[in-house]
Amino acid sequence: MPEQHDHRPYDALLLLSFGGPEGPDDVVPFLENVTRGRGIPRERLKEVGRHYFLFGGVSPINAQNRELLDALRKDFAEHGLDLPVYWGNRNWAPYLTDTLRTMVTDGHRRIAVLATSAYASYSGCRQYRENLADALAALQAEGLPVPRVDKLRHYFNHPGFIRPMIDGVLASLAELPEDTRADAHIAFTTHSIPTAAADTSGTPADHTEGGEGGAYVAQHLDVAQVIADAVREETGVAHPWRLVYQSRSGAPHIPWLEPDICDHLEELHGSGVPAVVMAPIGFVSDHMEVKYDLDTEATAKAAELGLPVARSATVGADPRFAAAVRDLLLERAATERGRTPERCALGALGAGHDLCPIGCCPARTPRPAAAGADWEGPVAQAPA
Repeated sequence: MPEQHDHRPYDALLLLSFGGPEGPDDVVPFLENVTRGRGIPRERLKEVGRHYFLFGGVSPINAQNRELLDALRKDFAEHGLDLPVYWGNRNWAPYLTDTLRTMVTDGHRRIAVLATSAYASYSGCRQYRENLADALAALQAEGLPVPRVDKLRHYFNHPGFIRPMIDGVLASLAELPEDTRADAHIAFTTHSIPTAAADTSGTPADHTEGGEGGAYVAQHLDVAQVIADAVREETGVAHPWRLVYQSRSGAPHIPWLEPDICDHLEELHGSGVPAVVMAPIGFVSDHMEVKYDLDTEATAKAAELGLPVARSATVGADPRFAAAVRDLLLERAATERGRTPERCALGALGAGHDLCPIGCCPARTPRPAAAGADWEGPVAQAPA
């Protein structure tokens, strides 16, 4: 098998995502899945789900994952990579456990996993690994073989993830009124998380100099700087920028990362900024947090202020991202075979770790998490 097509030891790829409702009757059951164990009343979930009902009860995320699934299969086929690609979700059909059951039934025992979350954090990495551990335990309880699953490294700074976002920011700047373009600011946005979760994200070596925000903030700042530098090189203009947050949830007394995008827009308008590009670098696709929190809520706030805004595209099913996934898969496969492959990464932080270290992005309550250095669960032997 040619080295550039050698996916051994892996015999399948799993696209692992969050999931979302696909109709009005799905909204509350979906939110019950997301919030299970927190004791949130059903009536409160109906209120929380109001933004889904604005879109007919349908989250865009599942359709976008189908597009990414097709893009991955197309890219693999075009590059001679004979590897099946499956899809499973944490919180909605197709459920992760069901997908892994199908994969095992189909004979797969060594599975690479791509999570649709590019950065380090409990909710963006370890929780996915906990869900994998739960699914593997369920297979074991059913008497099925338990495959080995390896989560591919964080890809926040892979060129195939960043370059489509650079193009998106450039396109959005071109959409702004011409007389505002040169002085436009860029608001790089990502999902807010509790500051306690941010401060413990990644490992201590991954943190910013001051330690605050952990790897989660450090990685986003690195991506924002790479994009801002690329935009300056392309346009000759050094646009001011800031990392801001959106989609906060949870109790008001718990500190979360700030500033919120809407508050930031008010601040920029008050200081005389003529226009803003909102660049959602924390999201792989245009799912509900982008469609509602940016395209609906933040855009309405900008209109109220009379502030021109444009929202740049997420990566989605861009062929360059599909190619990046292929690269990440082959890179990890080569490492598993004892090779030392080239590891592509832009910015100052370098390529991430293959195996999540012990204590990385710790859980509030310790739980088994697969695909990490601390995983001690059962693993089936891959076929020779």
